[in-house]
Amino acid sequence: MSLYISSLNSGSNGNCYYIGNQNEAVLIDAGLSCRETELRVARSGLSFSMIKAVFISHEHSDHTRGIAVISRKYQIPVYITEDTHRSGRLRLPNHLARHFDSYSPISIGGLTVNAFPKQHDASEPHSFTVTGNKITVGVLTDIGTACEHVKLNFSKCHAAFLEANYDEDMLENGRYPIYLKKRISSDQGHLSNRQALELFITQKSDFMSHVLLSHLSQDNNNPRLVETLFRTHAGGTHVAIASRYQESAVYHITGELVEKDHDAPAILPANYIQISLF
Repeated sequence: MSLYISSLNSGSNGNCYYIGNQNEAVLIDAGLSCRETELRVARSGLSFSMIKAVFISHEHSDHTRGIAVISRKYQIPVYITEDTHRSGRLRLPNHLARHFDSYSPISIGGLTVNAFPKQHDASEPHSFTVTGNKITVGVLTDIGTACEHVKLNFSKCHAAFLEANYDEDMLENGRYPIYLKKRISSDQGHLSNRQALELFITQKSDFMSHVLLSHLSQDNNNPRLVETLFRTHAGGTHVAIASRYQESAVYHITGELVEKDHDAPAILPANYIQISLF
């Protein structure tokens, strides 16, 4: 009863999240180059050969930049909505492009991926939960407001990558032009620290062991500020920041709350060790 998770990168410069069991894994989004994704997977002690599918949340380049090369090089299927595929003008091999619908679960070996709609300024945006070994992990980023779909699915998670994009005061008083401030803070933009914390406090399950605060703005947020804010309300849930500069630790999600230091990487099963990536 466990899953292994890692943020390979999280931010406007690229988003990519790894979720797997002992036999297979999926990527949610592929916003890094293929080469950089390979390097980060290898540094984490994970194996690219275990990645059996990539799921794309929406067409923005910080979520799709590496997908064409990754899918071709490794012959990995890409699950994407039809509108997202068309709007993103993504050059995917026809035999590897798989279109999905909301709330139509997709089985990838022992993993089940469920997509649900969200509000964001994209053609057909979705977030995902990944379930395996009776553990559910959510990837909830690029969300303008916590709609009922987001609330329902967040409440099911043992762990989640949760967007906390901006501090409202920093955005209001920052250097961004007015139109961009309005776009970010709109119901089609991103979740603020306050909005993310409200979702966390009101919808978090008693069994949520880890939350990785994700997609932090480089200009309008402060990792220490938001981490401290969440830890004040975390209870037994470990709070970490998904960096925009490097991969996170690999976290072992077992369905049980862990008493103390969650910052050390998980001890991985032997078949996770990358012997030769290239």
